[in-house]
Amino acid sequence: MKPSRAHITNCRRCHARICWALTTANGRRQPVDAEPTAEGNLAVMQGADGVLYVRSVTVARPEIRPGEWQAMPHHATCLAPPPPRRSSGTGQRARSGVRPVPWQGRQP
Repeated sequence: MKPSRAHITNCRRCHARICWALTTANGRRQPVDAEPTAEGNLAVMQGADGVLYVRSVTVARPEIRPGEWQAMPHHATCLAPPPPRRSSGTGQRARSGVRPVPWQGRQP
């Protein structure tokens, strides 16, 4: 099974055909390649509400159920991935609001 045209859009970075699906684990949006592939590690299906849902194909649940198709996450195949985040250079964040002297508890 393939996704319908209503679900297909283009990646903003590489302009590949993708679909947005909700993960079954936590309901977050995940971009998925629109073309089914046997090498994919995701199972995508259209719910009764018309929304695409995606789950991971794991050792515990390796089978693709009827109505699902196997796909790759687009993050793994994007030809123009986002640039890596830059760090501040020190490896630690600057502290703010730190007490200038050690805190001393109440004295009896």
